[in-house]
Amino acid sequence: MTMKTIGVLGAGTMGSGIALSAVMGGYQAVLSDNSGAALDRAQTKLAKYLARQVEKERITQAEAEAASARLATVKTMDGLAEADLVIEAVFEDLAVKRGAFTQLEAIVRNDTVLATNTSALKVGDIAEALTHKGRFCGMHYFSPAEINPVVELIRGAETSDAAIDAVLPFLAQTRKIAIRCKDQSGFALNRFFCPYTNEAVRCLEEGMGSTAQIDAVVKSALGVAIGPFAVMNIVKPFINLSAVQTLSHLGAFYAPAVLFQQVGTAKQDWEIDAEFTPLAPAQAAAVSGRIRGAIFYAVLDEISEGVASPEDIDAGAQKAFTFAKGPAAMMRELGFEETTRLLKGVSPNGTARLQDALGALLG
Repeated sequence: MTMKTIGVLGAGTMGSGIALSAVMGGYQAVLSDNSGAALDRAQTKLAKYLARQVEKERITQAEAEAASARLATVKTMDGLAEADLVIEAVFEDLAVKRGAFTQLEAIVRNDTVLATNTSALKVGDIAEALTHKGRFCGMHYFSPAEINPVVELIRGAETSDAAIDAVLPFLAQTRKIAIRCKDQSGFALNRFFCPYTNEAVRCLEEGMGSTAQIDAVVKSALGVAIGPFAVMNIVKPFINLSAVQTLSHLGAFYAPAVLFQQVGTAKQDWEIDAEFTPLAPAQAAAVSGRIRGAIFYAVLDEISEGVASPEDIDAGAQKAFTFAKGPAAMMRELGFEETTRLLKGVSPNGTARLQDALGALLG
């Protein structure tokens, strides 16, 4: 199936970014939202983005005008009727998403591919609203959707090969890296990103360092531009907490830290001092070990479940989260004994089952 028109349902931050990405890839895009103000903001966002691209000489003024003309906005779902692919980006609530897809299925063509941009809900749970589940998949964009190059392409239990094959060229044309994964909580990347931020909070709880000190250690250990507490303040702790909570059913290791629950529930930000004394080498090594151990635990867990390949996980870590090295590459570099030591630091009695996955990873 050759896609020409992309429908996006929901003109919030993610939906407008997805529509922008589509028009920049040369597609006609129809953005639907019942809020005229949201649609106006999306048009303003596109205009500002295009102006910056022209200013930086990445595109010409003529190309900017052509891209702007490729975006249409509509206030009802009926405007999505002729779309080849519709990506839903409405509020992250199961009932809301199911209701949206029930309406969409009655409007779009029989060969239209349907996708959800959910970051935390199971694709299979949302698919229960559909009669024809084979054409449905997950397409989880990372923020900002118009810039971040990574999209998790999630295959539900009933997703057809045809749906996946139809979506892949679209992602390639819009310069996105498709991280293929199974429909498991956290998918490929939040599966370890959530434990990464959660373990940082546990380190804070245990008095291993301040938010600024922990951020500094992690920046050095992982080669990232900003640390976990700064990242959480950008995402917002209450949103990050919601994602962490969706993993709780996987076991005690994934349960949110008490302090995380307090700050997230209160919708507060983390206080990060601009000036601080760096941790002593031994303390810094302890924090670094805990953070890396948490990442490795979650990654080995998902590898053992066949959620995603080590190569895709590493690509996502580097491209979506700007890790200098992917978790699998880090474990290969550290070797079996040192990686096992770090795993025991976060789960003293729960790492034995991961050793087969680690052994297979290391070859």
